Amino acid sequence: MDDDDGDLCLGAVFTEPERPPSPEPTFATYPGDSNQADVIIRLVGSHPLWGHHLWNAAIAFASYLRSHSDLICDKLVLELGAGGGLPGIVAAQNGAKKVVLTDYPDAALVENLAYNAHKNISEEQSSKVTTQGYIWGQPVDSLIAALPPGREPWRGFDLIILSDLMFNHSQHDALLRSCELCLTPIIAQSPKEVPLSAPPPCVLVFYTHHRPHLAHRDLEFLTKARSRGWNCEKVYTKKFPPMFRDDSGDVEVRSTVHGWKMTRGACETEQATVVHTEIAL
Repeated sequence: MDDDDGDLCLGAVFTEPERPPSPEPTFATYPGDSNQADVIIRLVGSHPLWGHHLWNAAIAFASYLRSHSDLICDKLVLELGAGGGLPGIVAAQNGAKKVVLTDYPDAALVENLAYNAHKNISEEQSSKVTTQGYIWGQPVDSLIAALPPGREPWRGFDLIILSDLMFNHSQHDALLRSCELCLTPIIAQSPKEVPLSAPPPCVLVFYTHHRPHLAHRDLEFLTKARSRGWNCEKVYTKKFPPMFRDDSGDVEVRSTVHGWKMTRGACETEQATVVHTEIAL
């Protein structure tokens, strides 16, 4: 057998059709107001984690934060599952002290999130925004470490943003776990440190029932939250054009964005106080 006969060309045996190119990124615009420029959000061309859509909940969230500046002004803000990062970017533009934008640690998602932050946050404010990959339910050391170094040892995030994540039914417990470990504990706050008029640390949860027949599964998130000691208060309802016009199910249900505020009682936050203090030391 000569050299040519001895070489087996696997490419000739296991042929693979040429893969189509990845779709190009798209851009969506969230309009500014008299004081702020438009926010231009780049979305990945396609992604199995749905990062290629600017969801109605994110648009509703951005509007809600702009009109409720007390929730973000001088606050420490975390966005989980941020996608294009619109709510968190709007928080940074409207006075947040620090914003940490996170999504699943996939290079395309995290790089796109960093791109949007860079394009929409001024150079003078760029240090206020950090992006990183994070898997829900995992240790929160990297998230707490991203907070300003001079913060009080017990202080975590004052606001956590969950925008259209409730349809991930298998991840409800993981999301709640991360929120419990990251939110600033009520127990550590004294009247001398926090004005009585200041809103308590909270999680804002905005969502749409994209699959109406599974709405009850979406709402299990709130049921689980209450069972773990969270207080849940509805704060928002608004109808938008449906995200996917041809989907099945009641279009009214698929068009409506709901928003809830979740807060913790003092007795529920002792473990989070320990976590924040240990990481800060």
